[in-house]
Amino acid sequence: MIYGYIRVSTDMQTVENQRHEITRFCARQGLSIDAWVEETISGAKDPAKRKLGPLLKNLAAGDILICGELSRLGRSLLMVMEILNHCLKCGVKVWTLKDNYRLGDDITSKVLAFAFGLCAEIERDMISKRTKEALVRKRAEGVVLGRPKGRRSARVKLTGREGEIIRLREAGLSQTRTARRLKVHRGTLAKFIRDSGLLWENQNWEERTP
Repeated sequence: MIYGYIRVSTDMQTVENQRHEITRFCARQGLSIDAWVEETISGAKDPAKRKLGPLLKNLAAGDILICGELSRLGRSLLMVMEILNHCLKCGVKVWTLKDNYRLGDDITSKVLAFAFGLCAEIERDMISKRTKEALVRKRAEGVVLGRPKGRRSARVKLTGREGEIIRLREAGLSQTRTARRLKVHRGTLAKFIRDSGLLWENQNWEERTP
């Protein structure tokens, strides 16, 4: 199978130019595209979140993937290397037009496969180290890392349930019983009410008994 892969970043761009270039190239080589994969999405997106992801999974040994240039596969060097390494391990040929890459089963491609895999591993290790160093620096500067305790939890559990809270209050339930009905801690409900500005005419609601 021969696949033509086309990607543009925005709706303002057109896939026709890339399709035309690939079609002309195949005509000169005596080839024809068996299937086209086209998408409008940023190359920074993970391949798994693009049409490219399923395509890569379906490629089999002997297949050829043709695209205009390597940047169509991904925005970052690490992403491109991982994609090419995957293709080479699966015995898939990758041809690009502008870059004039020809990755296949020859010795040069095997050397490139090793280089791509090694570079990708080094890059991942460097990213991991930079992330750890940044976290250490933030802690040294006194920055509290992680999710703030309580606040986000209350919002996640009760956001969008304001109407339900009001109805329970109007039905005469205390904050304690309302919290029990909503399956949250009473303090979580009280904090959510304060943070959300949910005020009623009876400011002693928390003191009421059912």
